[in-house]
Amino acid sequence: MSYQVLARKWRPRTFEELVGQEHVVRALVNGLDNDRLHHAFLFTGTRGVGKTTIARILAKSLNCEKGVSSHPCGECSACQEVDAGRFVDLIEVDAASRTKVDDTRELLDNVQYAPTRGRYKVYLIDEVHMLSGHSFNALLKTLEEPPPHVKFLLATTDPQKLPVTVLSRCLQFNLKHLSADRIEAQLNKIVTSEGLGFDVPSLRLIARSADGSMRDALSLLDQAIAYSAGELKESVVREMLGTIDQTAITNILQGLAENDAVALINVVSDIVERNMDPADMLEELLIRLHRIALAQVDDRLVESFFEDERNEAREFAKRLSKEDVQLCYQIGIKGRQDLSLAPNPRVGLEMVLLRMLAFRFDSVDEPAGSQPPTAKPVAAAKPNKPAAAAMESSAPSKPTAETVSKVAATDKTPAPPPAVVSDQWDEIVPALGLTGLTLQLADNAAMEHRDAYRIVLVLDEAFRQLHKREREQELLQALQNYFGNEGFKIELTVGKPSVETPAAKRKRMTDEKQLAAEAAIKNDPNVKALEESFGAEVNAASIRPRA
Repeated sequence: MSYQVLARKWRPRTFEELVGQEHVVRALVNGLDNDRLHHAFLFTGTRGVGKTTIARILAKSLNCEKGVSSHPCGECSACQEVDAGRFVDLIEVDAASRTKVDDTRELLDNVQYAPTRGRYKVYLIDEVHMLSGHSFNALLKTLEEPPPHVKFLLATTDPQKLPVTVLSRCLQFNLKHLSADRIEAQLNKIVTSEGLGFDVPSLRLIARSADGSMRDALSLLDQAIAYSAGELKESVVREMLGTIDQTAITNILQGLAENDAVALINVVSDIVERNMDPADMLEELLIRLHRIALAQVDDRLVESFFEDERNEAREFAKRLSKEDVQLCYQIGIKGRQDLSLAPNPRVGLEMVLLRMLAFRFDSVDEPAGSQPPTAKPVAAAKPNKPAAAAMESSAPSKPTAETVSKVAATDKTPAPPPAVVSDQWDEIVPALGLTGLTLQLADNAAMEHRDAYRIVLVLDEAFRQLHKREREQELLQALQNYFGNEGFKIELTVGKPSVETPAAKRKRMTDEKQLAAEAAIKNDPNVKALEESFGAEVNAASIRPRA
């Protein structure tokens, strides 16, 4: 006898054998047992989750010789013929290959005739969304009011493509993805029944790779059995699937927790040597970071994962701060987008991991839910030279970063700023080191008030489009550096300044110089002599004041 693939051999024959989809099974069982059956059913969901299987079990339940029941006997000729795919009153149609309206009309011509052998004539139309618009129109009337001996079972992976007129005529069931736990349990049952050697991690790999599809899992299991000569081992299955070694991801998390750049680079070297895809590794790392973040929010959120995954998530939830996890995740997301721009994938992956270290917070050993750690002390940007000179002359000694952090921890009041060169806003702006639109923002604002801890600026309403949060933050940082006070605040509003802005002052001074230059030319004796003797005229547009 020829070999039968596992997906066909282990196809469920009854509702009890189905894995998952309890919400669908419950509704169908109650309908069958209470004789409350709709004439049209629509089963939706991704590939391999049981749409066609449920439709066939339903067809068998309707036509079992022992009566309509949610428990078909499986022994009568009707049940056996449905299982074998040769029941004459179960008409299976592949809509992908019969999209034309003529095919649909030919199909519907036989609807009026009574079933040949069974109790109901069942039309199972797979991938129904592939029918053409005219085919749907031809189907609508029959689908709404079919003869009492006809049942329509429709299946599709893309219900969005179905007309609402079809959806409104059907009882719709949306089949869900199967969890990896359920797929693994079913695979364990199958390989045990088949008498195959295996280890649990190998089945877990297949269950994860199936991505919620039982049929995909059984196809991968068939492939793994052939690849490993009937002895399923984690290393062999991982090699077949080309998946990342989970130990490598754990080592990366270890390196992040211990701030060990050398360990991270060594892991990447090992991955590349074994011809693993850096993009896949980064994707797996993001999955791990997601689980860790869930564990930090609420330990119950990781209960649905495998035991080793739960333990790892809980361990690193204590060793990494919440800020670290969120930042590393965001860097990883952006890094995936940038991998194609890197000189090669290895360099791109190494830079992503080094970036995670460069911007991360201090690792902590406190349990999740404790106070977040403080960031590593970062040297403040150097203030401008005049301000720095004034600071040195007025302060006897320069406080260290450690001293500053201790003061900040005990006293919330910011330290008074040192002496600065000028209190004039138009003299402060050039010393801030700003560029671009942030410089324009400062240039068109006026200083209405300043004290030891804050500055009040009014942006000219004619330039309100310059007011952006990120520019205000950049201006604040520059002011804090200039005054040497990290607690310095800024209040920026849009309106009519009561004093001149630096830009307005420069324009006024330029205009005054221009008028003075024009007056000097006009009153120059030589110019007057040329005008009187030769009728010369002064071209005012050519007059420029001296620099």
